[in-house]
Amino acid sequence: MRKLSSKKVIVKVGTSTLSNEGDLDYKLIRSIARQISDLKKEGKKFIIVTSGAIGAGCKEVGARKRPRDILLRQACAAIGQSKVMEAYHNAFARYNVVVAQILLTYDDFKDMKKYANLRNGISELLRLGAVPIINENDVVATDEIEETFGDNDKLSALVCSGIGADLLIMLSDVDGLYNKNPKKSEDVKLIGTVTAITDEIEAMAGEESSALSVGGMITKIEAAKICMKAGSNMVIVNGGEKNVIKRIIEGEEIGTLFFGKREITIGPQKEMGGDK
Repeated sequence: MRKLSSKKVIVKVGTSTLSNEGDLDYKLIRSIARQISDLKKEGKKFIIVTSGAIGAGCKEVGARKRPRDILLRQACAAIGQSKVMEAYHNAFARYNVVVAQILLTYDDFKDMKKYANLRNGISELLRLGAVPIINENDVVATDEIEETFGDNDKLSALVCSGIGADLLIMLSDVDGLYNKNPKKSEDVKLIGTVTAITDEIEAMAGEESSALSVGGMITKIEAAKICMKAGSNMVIVNGGEKNVIKRIIEGEEIGTLFFGKREITIGPQKEMGGDK
């Protein structure tokens, strides 16, 4: 069993995990809401970093894959974001839990004042018992920002580091980090625990992504670096597993754990690091 601190937890839901035949996976969203609502009764605080807006918008306008045209992508994001928030709102409302929407760009993490305001705003929402639902502001994002966040992998890590969260649970469409690409090899082994990001670990990460997402294992490894330096743990796990959030917090050894060890940092992230 793993003994992971979980007073303040980030749950990141990727595009491929949240997609169900081109539409949102409402069953998964309801499952996430149920698990988090149950765990909140134990005094735990949760933040969700979710993708899915562009994919949901694509469904509405009849696009089968992520548009290359920036204006069309922005339009799909604007259309889809309301659908994503509606899904989370309805799912959590069953348990009388309030959700709050926060849309961010990379600039919000570079400006010290914005960074501090973000932390204060999230802290107040958590104090009120709300569950912040965070996504990249794809309506105003550029290609450069999109590549930086990598389907919200880095965004979730920056939020985790910034608010001093104990744990980032990254729900993916794979079981964790393998020693080889499971899509190309049969002789693969799941890596249970990673204590340092070495060249060998980075070499294990593949670059493939789905037609609607922009992330991959490489962006998750980059996210793990941020969390580990901030002293936060991160787990990559298959979002399709039953009750996966509760099982991780209860200590089950599922997925790949990236063990955090706090290091000295500089810049805005140090300002927002805080005490756990």
